[in-house]
Amino acid sequence: MRSLIDAYEVLSDPQRRTNYDRTHASLFRTVTFDYRDFLRQRRHDYVSQTKLIFYDLLNSHDEEALEIYEQLLMAHIDLRKYMSHEDFMDCSFLLAEAFERRGDLVKSADLYRRLFLYERERPYFRHFIDEVVERLRTLICFRMVPRLPANVVIDHIEDLIDLEISRKDSAFFHKKIAEIYSSSGDNDRAAEHLRRGLSLDTKLAGVKKLKEKIGFREFVTM
Repeated sequence: MRSLIDAYEVLSDPQRRTNYDRTHASLFRTVTFDYRDFLRQRRHDYVSQTKLIFYDLLNSHDEEALEIYEQLLMAHIDLRKYMSHEDFMDCSFLLAEAFERRGDLVKSADLYRRLFLYERERPYFRHFIDEVVERLRTLICFRMVPRLPANVVIDHIEDLIDLEISRKDSAFFHKKIAEIYSSSGDNDRAAEHLRRGLSLDTKLAGVKKLKEKIGFREFVTM
C-alpha cells in the first residue's frame, strides 16, 4: 500500500513525474531486433542468405531477393542444401513469381519447370501443382510468343512436351508449335506437329483455321 501511495504522489505531481520519466527512461526503452539486417550481415552464411531470400520475397523486396538468389547461383550454391524441402518449394514458387513480375520469362519458366520435376520426385504441392502447370502453359505458350524469337519459344514448348504432363497437354503443345511454324511460313513443320497433336487428341480444339491455313490433309489408312 505504501508503494501505491508513493506512486500516486509521483504521478499526481507534474514536476516529480517529469523527473521520474527522465531518470528512468532508459529502463523503458523498447529494444528492437531487425531480423532482415541481421541476415544481411551474415553474407557468408548460406543458411542465413537463403532465409533472407525467403524473407524478402514474403515482404515485397523482390529485386533484393532475386539479386541474392542469382549471386548464390553464380557461386553454384544449391538452395536445397540449406532449406527444408517445404521452404525450398515455397521459396522457388515465389522466386518464379518474382521473375515473372520482372518480365524475365525464361528464368521464371525454368523455375516453374523445375518445381514440376521436384514435385514428381517428392510430392509437396499435390493438387497445387496444377497451378504450376497452368502458369507454365500461360507463360510459355502465350506470354513468350510475342516477346521472344520463335525458335526459343519452340524449344521451351518442346521442354513442356518432354515433361509428359498428359496426352491432352502434349497435344495442345504440339498445336502451339504448329501455329508458330505456320506464322513463319513453314507449313511442312506446322503440319507435322499438328498431326502429332491430333494423334494424341483427336478432338483437339481450335485447329480448323490452322488446317485451312497450312493446307493440312489428314491421312487415313485403309
